[in-house]
Amino acid sequence: MSYNNRPVANQYQTTPSMVSMVDPYFYQTLLNVMGQKIIVDTTRGNVKGIVKNVLPDHVVLDSEGTLFFVRIQQIVWIMPE
Repeated sequence: MSYNNRPVANQYQTTPSMVSMVDPYFYQTLLNVMGQKIIVDTTRGNVKGIVKNVLPDHVVLDSEGTLFFVRIQQIVWIMPE
């Protein structure tokens, strides 16, 4: 049995890159509640607010005049209020 010990091309990147997972079904669900008041439960607690904008990596909630930018990867569940 032989093992290939040659380095892989681009094994060590010199520039950072971002990888973000997108859940198309959850993203579509957030788009469907645009403009509605929802409760968002995250890994750090929950936020109640009106969905102002939805992007592939985050959602913008307006909670009594304060904008919250919540990363979709940190959302556990949402519930319309």
